[in-house]
Amino acid sequence: MNSIRNEIEGTIKRITSDKVMSEVILDTPTGELVAVITTGSVKRMKLKKGMTVSGVFKATNVSLKNCDCGSH
Repeated sequence: MNSIRNEIEGTIKRITSDKVMSEVILDTPTGELVAVITTGSVKRMKLKKGMTVSGVFKATNVSLKNCDCGSH
């Protein structure tokens, strides 16, 4: 059973790869989502710019800090 419940669909905007790791940037309705996965996974999934994929993610910790924004 998969414990990841957060999923958002997007289009691959850019893939930057080196020998071991790749950064995949998705353009989603809520903004860009960046995934860092193995280059082997990019090849196995045959990921290409322009493909529609789902980004699945799991946040186990969210931190906040005070902002000195002036308007809040």
